Amino acid sequence: MFSIVLGLILLMVLAYFGWSIIWIAPLISLLVAGIEGMDLLPSYTETYMQGFVGFTKKWFPVFLLGAIFGKLMEETGMAQAVAYKITDFIGKERAVLGVLIGAAVLTYGGVSLFVVVFALYPLTIALFKAADLSRKLIPATLVLGAFTFTMTALPGTPQIQNIIPTDYFNTTPLAGPVTGIAAGLIMAVGGYLYLAWRGRKLKEKGEGYTDPKGGSEVKQIDPSALPNPYVSIIPLIVVVVTLNVINLDILPSLLIGIIVIMVLSIKKFKLFISAINGGASGSVMAIINTSAAVGFGAVVTAVPSFSNITDMIMGIGGNPLISEALAVQLLASITGSASGGMGIALQALGDQYYQLSQSSGISPDAFHRIAAVASGASILPHNGALLTLLTVTGLKHKDSYMDVAVVGLILPTISLIVALLLASAGIY
Repeated sequence: MFSIVLGLILLMVLAYFGWSIIWIAPLISLLVAGIEGMDLLPSYTETYMQGFVGFTKKWFPVFLLGAIFGKLMEETGMAQAVAYKITDFIGKERAVLGVLIGAAVLTYGGVSLFVVVFALYPLTIALFKAADLSRKLIPATLVLGAFTFTMTALPGTPQIQNIIPTDYFNTTPLAGPVTGIAAGLIMAVGGYLYLAWRGRKLKEKGEGYTDPKGGSEVKQIDPSALPNPYVSIIPLIVVVVTLNVINLDILPSLLIGIIVIMVLSIKKFKLFISAINGGASGSVMAIINTSAAVGFGAVVTAVPSFSNITDMIMGIGGNPLISEALAVQLLASITGSASGGMGIALQALGDQYYQLSQSSGISPDAFHRIAAVASGASILPHNGALLTLLTVTGLKHKDSYMDVAVVGLILPTISLIVALLLASAGIY
């Protein structure tokens, strides 16, 4: 398995130094294929591109509507209005908690995590400056609020990591409520306590807020110009309700949410075209980044030595939930994408796990929730969402990755273990 390990190390190191996964993923895929003795041209034109195109074909509509929904929330000021109301209620001195809850509410309401980063960054800067907190903690705070428990653990979330397993296990987004809530609480509470402790430690060292010298331009937002926060939260509620109560598919749920935003913000109709265009453009970059990672994963799963990994995983005795968790977490880590890695793992092994759920008596709901939580416990340095976040904030891995790893890798892994224990005891 030397080629796979080498490929993963190269992908992480090059991403760490800022090289785009869009072009390094296919190059490293060819290196892995060449070491394994595979023909290079077919490895790219067939294996890599089939993985790339297959993921795009299946999930681009979700990325598209999700990005448009989020961009409309951002451009109309609705996302900021909800976040400002939350922070006013909590208190500006609790900057970490305010950003955490604001990001969680937006993400659980269906706003794409990429959009959450851009929408909340100006508010985050203002809160951290008022609280004199080090900007080093901003990436970890946004990761915790948008990339963890509301993305994978909480039942009913419309994020794609919670939607993909429904195709393989015939479940709903509400699958595994007990395990999901337990895992989510560990991530949310544990992550907040850690970040609050880190903020105090940095202050004791004399590290307070410093103005950003790079990253995205920080827009000044006038809270008095924002729409009514109670009206602004309605589209988020609509998406969650149509998906989980009315049991519509994710696409009509997002489409209805988009229509609700436009109706409630009809006075700002001049913004609609630019917001929709911006969301559509953003969705293309998001899907390409993810699909590039999936293409790499497709080559990895096609090389001869990958059978050693699958044999090892499927050969784990006892509870099949453990092998599923390992498979999803491993591939999500390799590809640098929670949704991409889960898609590859379930495409390769999903049918086997569904059959195991039928023969073992373990509910498909448990397989669904374990796969979702495992996918998020994978934020390594080359993770695509993390690279975007660091670009926006103008920070480097050396500034913030340690804190990101605690809230985005270590705590989600602990929560995965707890979820496995509960599911193994028959508590889903």
